[in-house]
Amino acid sequence: MALPRLTFPLTAGTFLMGTTEFVVAGLLPDLARTFGTSVGHAGLAITVFAIGMIVGPPVITLATLRVSRRAVLIAALLAFAGGQILAATVPVLAVFLVARFVTAVATGAFWAIASVVAAKAAGPTAAARTLGVVIGGGNIANVLGVPLGALAGLLVGWQVVFWALALLALILAVPIWRLVESSAETTRVSLRAEFRGLRSGQLWLVLATTACITGGVLSTYGYISPLLTDRAGLPEAAVPIALVVFGAGSVVGSIVGGRVGDRRPHGASLGFGAVTLVATIAIAVTSTSPTLVLISFGVLGLVGFSANPILIALATKLGGDAPNLTTAMPTSTFNLGTAIGTGIAAAALQGPLGPLGPVTVGIIAAALMLVPLSVLTLHVRGSAASTETTPSPVTAAGR
Repeated sequence: MALPRLTFPLTAGTFLMGTTEFVVAGLLPDLARTFGTSVGHAGLAITVFAIGMIVGPPVITLATLRVSRRAVLIAALLAFAGGQILAATVPVLAVFLVARFVTAVATGAFWAIASVVAAKAAGPTAAARTLGVVIGGGNIANVLGVPLGALAGLLVGWQVVFWALALLALILAVPIWRLVESSAETTRVSLRAEFRGLRSGQLWLVLATTACITGGVLSTYGYISPLLTDRAGLPEAAVPIALVVFGAGSVVGSIVGGRVGDRRPHGASLGFGAVTLVATIAIAVTSTSPTLVLISFGVLGLVGFSANPILIALATKLGGDAPNLTTAMPTSTFNLGTAIGTGIAAAALQGPLGPLGPVTVGIIAAALMLVPLSVLTLHVRGSAASTETTPSPVTAAGR
């Protein structure tokens, strides 16, 4: 079955969003010089963005329940562009941080609504595969968008990067307007119906899993540089190569995860989670071997985020007739897990374990991820077995 045409502009949107989220990490020294502050203070741009990504999806989703999904996507792109322009034109750190927050809220809203639109357009039999492609846009940003943006920032200044992102967002609004149906709205869905979706115990198991996934994987990813240089003895020039390998693996893994997840969502998620734990442990065990640790890190990239499209598809399904909030929640919990996991990892890096601290946090988070995921899988299998052994009214009447 071919993917819906709107899959590709939505993927381009997540590519832009993923680029703007992470490109700042490569521009921090330049930003610090522009605003006359320390790199640490300039790094608040990352923290503020994470907060906006936590707040944006549920708040905007609930506030726009009676608005066309097409209109919300267009508004998110316009707000995204406006935030980039504001950040690039006003050389005041406080204004820059406000612009980053606005951009993050728009990013989170676009990501959440794009997931709802893509899943509905694909239908239940291809939702995970389609979401795998859409989410893959964010992974491609790590492979292409972030390195190219950082390089462009060094050559022509970070402001040009922000202007380019704004221009691309405005251009992207055109195919979004043409391909997303104006009738793609939820006028019959109420706030009460949306909040009823949150009563599902299975949904909260899915959300707990998403938080642990990003918290664990990004704890390792975010602080892989000191591990590779201090433990494995690799030069700093090898770190970008390792990150590109990780990003390329995550692109493939997201697409493969979506394909497998359409057929066996719970089993596939559990399998990816188990391999993620093994890969994270392997990074710690092989951290003094340059070749083996790079291979282990590449495997983590391949499997670490493979379950994400499956989990978002499950959240959409668990939302029933009111999937908007339940689809927005994974985006928030992804970023909540990122904020908590990387915060703990930063503290662990300064502790007695040193460079092994962050990957230890990743191992613990990966192990915790398997708890809600296993409970969810066992619950679903138990329900299926109960359904199979319960006689239908026709069968019972015939006995």
